[in-house]
Amino acid sequence: MHKSKKTNNMKTLNIKFLALTLLALLSGVNSYAQISKAEIMATGLTCSLCSNAINKQLKSMTQVDSISTDLNTNTFTVYFKENTLLQPKVLKTAVEKAGFFVGSMVLTMKLDPQNLQDNSTLKIEDGLFIFIDPNNPISDKETQYRVLDKGFVTQKEYKKLAKSYSKHPSYMAENENDYHIKAI
Repeated sequence: MHKSKKTNNMKTLNIKFLALTLLALLSGVNSYAQISKAEIMATGLTCSLCSNAINKQLKSMTQVDSISTDLNTNTFTVYFKENTLLQPKVLKTAVEKAGFFVGSMVLTMKLDPQNLQDNSTLKIEDGLFIFIDPNNPISDKETQYRVLDKGFVTQKEYKKLAKSYSKHPSYMAENENDYHIKAI
């Protein structure tokens, strides 16, 4: 009788532990911005072999579920596995490792507006997402955001943006872990 009672107590403790672990995991999943897709327009491509080099680099990432490529616009649409945390600089690095540059990057994200700091920034791991357009309300629905930082737009466009956003000290600082984004 004593052994049976001890076994039941262990089972109860194991069930409680599993329930708490599951609850912690589920609450953690909702506390960050989930990037479900990234549309990357690469520059410097001249042929399909160039496209293959970028595809190979992107596919080697463990967070990537699948990729579709539009050779007419040199756009790579990268779909991510669920519950994956990823910084845009990782994608930029993969494109650069293939020997090319990012001309444009659009992230499709679902945000939790409750996690916003001062209504314009969101901390995700070591990155800080800074929302450039304060007139555009942050939604908890999946939304597309364009990354406006140097290395995520063409040099010509960056020069224009630098003039427009010169009043944002963080934009001019060019910190690699700051991502200035605008809803599109």
